[in-house]
Amino acid sequence: MSKDISALSYEEARDELQKVVAELEQQNVSLEASMALWERGEALAKHCEQWLSGARKKLDAAMQQKDSK
Repeated sequence: MSKDISALSYEEARDELQKVVAELEQQNVSLEASMALWERGEALAKHCEQWLSGARKKLDAAMQQKDSK
């Protein structure tokens, strides 16, 4: 779980985020570990959102280009 988030693909970040959520739901980690997982999860969620936002912009641009022809 130590890989730099910015180097992760969308799928890698999403999969790791699912693992983080599962670990937090188990509630068998210390408060300190929970906080670290939470922070990592927040960063992973933001990274996923950036990927999706970028994909949406590309789709919008492609649709506008298609409509202008």
